[in-house]
Amino acid sequence: MELMSKRGHEILVIGFDQLWKDEKFSIISKRIDNINVNRFYSGASIHYIRPAFIKIPILDYISFSFSSFFEIRKNIKQFKPDVIIGFSSVISNYWGAILAKRKTIPYTYYWYDIVHVLNIPKPFGPVAIFLEKEIIKKSNIIFTINKGLTDSLIELNADSHLIHVVPGGIDFNRFDLLKVNPLAIREKYGISKDDLVLFFMGWIYDFSGLKEIVLDMVNNKERTPHLKLLIVGEGDYYPELKNIVQSNTITDRVILTGKRPYDEIPGLIGAADICLLPVYNNEIMRDIVPIKMYEYLAMHKPVIATRLPGIVLEFGMSNGVMYVNTPYDIVNKVLSLSEYEINQSSVEAKNFIENYSWDKIIDHFENILDKMLCES
Repeated sequence: MELMSKRGHEILVIGFDQLWKDEKFSIISKRIDNINVNRFYSGASIHYIRPAFIKIPILDYISFSFSSFFEIRKNIKQFKPDVIIGFSSVISNYWGAILAKRKTIPYTYYWYDIVHVLNIPKPFGPVAIFLEKEIIKKSNIIFTINKGLTDSLIELNADSHLIHVVPGGIDFNRFDLLKVNPLAIREKYGISKDDLVLFFMGWIYDFSGLKEIVLDMVNNKERTPHLKLLIVGEGDYYPELKNIVQSNTITDRVILTGKRPYDEIPGLIGAADICLLPVYNNEIMRDIVPIKMYEYLAMHKPVIATRLPGIVLEFGMSNGVMYVNTPYDIVNKVLSLSEYEINQSSVEAKNFIENYSWDKIIDHFENILDKMLCES
């Protein structure tokens, strides 16, 4: 959406911040209305609104269901959108789809997660699935980011003829191995040039597989004297993971940076030798392809991933991605690789990612929207 705004499109986002627990104590999270917002691209301009809601678990979703309805209804009148795009969510997307139909505005659903599973409290699971099916039923077209999620959408009664795969993309001006200084990054984090560096970035869940790797490194200290794990990000499981690292006295080998600015990410990936996606093969992760996979490959890094159906379907067997069955297999897999195999996988990553430019993907995205608007 930021790149769309740089092409002259006006973008209004009505969102919900699941990180409200990090805010200072208060019962009510006040309405936020910010214009000219950008997170990733200088010069991008997004109008961002977050409706008010009650900051108490369960009540946050219930209160947001009301505040988001009134916010969306008001801004449809004021903003007069040509198209409404629902990004992976349930509550606000349901209202968006309902109100779009009332106002005969084309509605599209952009699906990049198994939404009714991820971050939805269990008591609301059946309701979330029902709402998902209703959103899908009311959508003029549906976007998804990989082939695996297409199958999941069809299981939710989506019409396959309305589904368009628009994969994640790469800004090659930013993710360029020639523009980073890996040795400087290594020096900053106490990593020597002789260390073999494994890298993970993203939101840290209990199913991210990082605990298993850390414990395996603890149990194999003698076999892995030069193996280091660089973890960038925070999340629900971050405090527990940090405690595991500290209690096992391996802070010199497992480096937790916490959340880092997006501009630092290419350099951090560049400092690694092998990148990781060691997540559990569960209902949440089975069919998705995280955008970080493309960012890893854009920096020509081999990736070791759990054998998830969505990842295998998207990247195949020889495009820079190697597979293990469980997170506990990561360390053994790394130790089994020769320098030649690592270099060969790096070349495969470089060759695969060349066709994933954001410019090409946004051209495709715009063309689909233009066609839908002409037909509506």
